[in-house]
Amino acid sequence: MPAPLMPAYDDTNIFARILRGEIPSYKVYEDDQVLVFMDVMPQGPGHTLVVPKARSRNLIDADPAELGAAIAVVQKIAVATKTAFSADGVTIMQFNEPAGGQTVFHLHFHIIPRFDGVPLKRHSDEMEKPEVLAANAEKIRAAMAAS
Repeated sequence: MPAPLMPAYDDTNIFARILRGEIPSYKVYEDDQVLVFMDVMPQGPGHTLVVPKARSRNLIDADPAELGAAIAVVQKIAVATKTAFSADGVTIMQFNEPAGGQTVFHLHFHIIPRFDGVPLKRHSDEMEKPEVLAANAEKIRAAMAAS
């Protein structure tokens, strides 16, 4: 039985719009292949998103070379967020298709600093204050510069 076809990539998804500069973001890091910015509805302090610039719906249809570049940045940001927030650990999440929990259909990775005994908040409709997001982005950039 052939594998089911993946739905087409949708250029109107929010991450594609952020990548094109149509929607502002609190940038942490950017290179030719990846953009990293703060999640505006964080599940914990320092919650960042690593988003490859290549058009890819998720991990299942990603180009392996683009995926490799993204994973290298995921590691760099995980180290920086753990340091910046003096976290006990880091949670990295990536979802694929609706049944897998994906709600934005552009490949992305969540990186969340974690603290012993502190549960994750719900990913809700409540946005974090802009000044908090800006300060958190700066903390991560400073940790990256110091390493």
